[in-house]
Amino acid sequence: MSGGDARRDEMPEIRQHTTIPIRVAQRLPMYHRHLYELPMDGVTHISSAKLSAYMGVTASQLRQDLSHFGRFGHHSYGYRVDELFHILTVILGLTRKHKMVLVGAGHLGRALANYEGFARRGFYIEGAFDIDPSVVGGKLAGIEIMPVEELAGFLQRSKIDIGIIAVPADAAQDVADTLVDNGVRALWNFAPRRLEVPQTVVLEHVHLSDSLMSLAYRLHKLDVCKNQTAYRC
Repeated sequence: MSGGDARRDEMPEIRQHTTIPIRVAQRLPMYHRHLYELPMDGVTHISSAKLSAYMGVTASQLRQDLSHFGRFGHHSYGYRVDELFHILTVILGLTRKHKMVLVGAGHLGRALANYEGFARRGFYIEGAFDIDPSVVGGKLAGIEIMPVEELAGFLQRSKIDIGIIAVPADAAQDVADTLVDNGVRALWNFAPRRLEVPQTVVLEHVHLSDSLMSLAYRLHKLDVCKNQTAYRC
């Protein structure tokens, strides 16, 4: 038996089918990302206190989040980094390939398509579509950009898991409807508007401006704290 098989045999049981708070689900990718980075610094084992500090949460919060899925960690040395990374990989569903389609080949769409980190985590863009004749027929990350009129037919021929919407706000709902009507069960929406989809479809809105405004608020708070000692910093 190889060392990898031995580690897999010792892997703690993972409780997958459970309802968890949305805040916990939102923190899991952050945990997974930090655990991916730790071995680059030569870290193989880490305590809950050090791991939580590295991730920006309390040790209690970290343990509580992980407890939704099982009992992990060891009394003697805390967490084995490779073990916990594998556990979170399973929990997040990253042990399988996810096929995606991109609608909108503008600046944002091109940046998303060229990001190599997606493929490392099992996310692959299988098709790209746009309405602009000047970009249709060109290449995007090695994929030919097709006219959006061909989107429905492409989806019917291909089993796509995730649709990436990177179109203007006024076109986003029509794109979402086409994706959903043709079997796509998860949407990653970068358009600056809310979308209406069935409850059976997973929808994630990404608001880049919200993140930037949050950064501006935190910067503003730092400036205020320098001048007002009574301000709760």
